[in-house]
Amino acid sequence: MVTPEIENVLESCEFFKGLEKNSIEKIADLCQVETYEPGEYVFRQGDFGEQLYVIAEGHVFLERAIELGKGKGKVVIGILGKGRVFGCWSTLLGEPHNLMSSATCQKPTKIVTMKGGDLRNMMLNNTDLGFKVLEKLCFLLRDRIEGAYGAMEKI
Repeated sequence: MVTPEIENVLESCEFFKGLEKNSIEKIADLCQVETYEPGEYVFRQGDFGEQLYVIAEGHVFLERAIELGKGKGKVVIGILGKGRVFGCWSTLLGEPHNLMSSATCQKPTKIVTMKGGDLRNMMLNNTDLGFKVLEKLCFLLRDRIEGAYGAMEKI
């Protein structure tokens, strides 16, 4: 995937949609592309997180391991497809964080990835962009929290 394709993925994703073209171009410069096979983990619960991910093709299940009395189980808290964003959001706040879920691919998947700290630096240098990104983050996290609560209620 070359830079114009990465820009198209970013322009159409839930997190960057509506940003100015020049901002998308700069963000694309921070990105690389990774491919995954079905069943492969993008990351595991408890891993140290520093990346943000945009799904270009495929599907990812976000799963949370939970204690069920004497046993353990997994709950799918999100099923994400093309254009959806996931990863370690605390990197946008400049804080390290261990990931609270695992992300597994359900079919061949192509993901655009970037270091959250790099995006944070860009946001600090362009406060207008920073505000727009953090505003989108607030709405995105609200939706994810509602989805996670819904998934937990089904246990």
